[in-house]
Amino acid sequence: MMKKKPKKGLLIVNTGDGKGKTTAALGVLFRAWGRDMRVCMFQFLKHENASFGENKAARKLGIEITPIGDGFTWISRDINKSVARAQHGWELAKQRISSGDYDIIILDEFTYLLHYGWLNTNDVIVWLRENKPPMLHLIITGRYAPDTLIEFADLVTEMRVVKHPFKEQGIRAQAGIEY
Repeated sequence: MMKKKPKKGLLIVNTGDGKGKTTAALGVLFRAWGRDMRVCMFQFLKHENASFGENKAARKLGIEITPIGDGFTWISRDINKSVARAQHGWELAKQRISSGDYDIIILDEFTYLLHYGWLNTNDVIVWLRENKPPMLHLIITGRYAPDTLIEFADLVTEMRVVKHPFKEQGIRAQAGIEY
């Protein structure tokens, strides 16, 4: 007799120095939305007034994307403000995660908060272990994913650069591709 395979909400991490971490997460979000799943996304570095392609598309489709950062946070002019925004964003995300109102939540560029010590990785993992609903899929993106997060995750994909148009040809970021 075949054993029934369990289902559970996955913790997915898209990390690495290559392009495509957020794009892959948005692909899952869009696929899930197409299946009438309840989805939302937090952008931890994008400015609260962000109007990138994904933000414009989300508004047209009625998908909730919340940019909460202050732009390119790692070069912030006021690091204390950036840290406070990030920590506030985590509090908002925790409310949505624990609400049970969503099937998939993306924490975009969240690994930077852990990497720079703005949030304690172990505290985040303990909170997720205790509060994430069992069937919620949570996707975390960004470079420098801490080893403990990778260990805790169910699925980890590392994007790596093989060739990039800016580095090899000096081609700048382009609408519809990078933003």
